[in-house]
Amino acid sequence: MRCPYCGSEDTQVKDSRPAEDGTSIRRRRICPDCGGRFTTFERVQLRELMIIKKTGRKVPFEREKLQRSFEIALRKRPVERDRIERAVSGIVRRLESSGETDISSEEIGLQVLEALKSLDDVAFVRYASVYRDFSHAEDFEKVIAEINARIGREPDDRPVSPYTES
Repeated sequence: MRCPYCGSEDTQVKDSRPAEDGTSIRRRRICPDCGGRFTTFERVQLRELMIIKKTGRKVPFEREKLQRSFEIALRKRPVERDRIERAVSGIVRRLESSGETDISSEEIGLQVLEALKSLDDVAFVRYASVYRDFSHAEDFEKVIAEINARIGREPDDRPVSPYTES
């Protein structure tokens, strides 16, 4: 493993243990040349996945991009990191075990939407607004109506703000 600080090819593993999610190994490493310390994660990869973009172009699947899309949608939301990691790992496991090596970006987007729906309604609306390319306020209203129907809230049951006049 190459040192991220000095680029040395010779780094040493000082400690290995299972990561919190149980699907990877966490390794603490040290570089004997510069003394830099860093952490790496090792995961099982069942097969090389390729993503088919809307344009038809194929790109390699990157778990980090999937993770980043969750983090952007969930920015400043009260969702624990381990729940996000479990959602990302679940999507990756489903993709790898599907038997397909070529997966459309739309399929991944739908899986992210489904996962966000169970994690946080605000993040779901944020992601849906980009994924479904919202262009009008009515688009938001439709998604919010879907959420309200799912949680059993009537459209008029909005929480009342203490700052509005009664």
